Amino acid sequence: MLIDTHVHLNADQYEEDVHEVINRALEAGVEKMVVVGFDRPTIRRALELAEAYPFIYLVIGWHPVDAVDCTEEDLRWIEEIAAGHPRVVGIGETGLDYHWDKSPKDVQQELFRKQIALAKKLNLPIIIHNREATGDVVRILKEENAAETGGIMHCFSGSSETAKECVEMNFMISLGGPVTFKNARQPKDVAKEIPLNHLLVETDAPYLAPHPYRGKRNEPSYVRLVAEEIARLKELPYEEVARKTTENAMKLFRISE
Repeated sequence: MLIDTHVHLNADQYEEDVHEVINRALEAGVEKMVVVGFDRPTIRRALELAEAYPFIYLVIGWHPVDAVDCTEEDLRWIEEIAAGHPRVVGIGETGLDYHWDKSPKDVQQELFRKQIALAKKLNLPIIIHNREATGDVVRILKEENAAETGGIMHCFSGSSETAKECVEMNFMISLGGPVTFKNARQPKDVAKEIPLNHLLVETDAPYLAPHPYRGKRNEPSYVRLVAEEIARLKELPYEEVARKTTENAMKLFRISE
């Protein structure tokens, strides 16, 4: 059994065949999937998927790239859904993205702090998006005492030193397709150095497909390839990595059998 802890089945790329994609995941042993909604349209679609499939769980929030579009009304709407829906298991993805310039840094940081506060209010883990903003992400997590709820460093791409710092703040390190890339030194180092009880697996599908599907549309069935690569790097049986990362996810998200 595997849990894909971060997947965008609500993306337009699956509009024509989402049911077939989900069935392939089930056949590959992916028994639970956490669908992430990060604005009003993707949250609505995530809710529809959760209604259709009892093994789909939700993380909802507002993406930092679009922080400039987020209103107080949007945040209240997210809070109402997260507080009332039994399968909302986290807040996010939130964080900082300095690669794109749509939303100013100060606007992103303010929204990041508000979503950390919301996660603490609802006692839900926080799912962190970080692109080219590691210093500010770590600083804000510390300033806002995000360790109180903890969460996930989603699709982690930083150094093993930063990963260890995040683990100390009560965050899990989630690895995706890049750990399978031949020259992806940092994710491979993280997989080797971070203890298995602090690791999760994800796809971030439809993005970042693992080898040998790199450059193609990703899907949750491929999360097995991520777990297999972690097992290879750690010199552990695949079954142990699958079991432990699943246990980690179930504990963090408070999902029962």
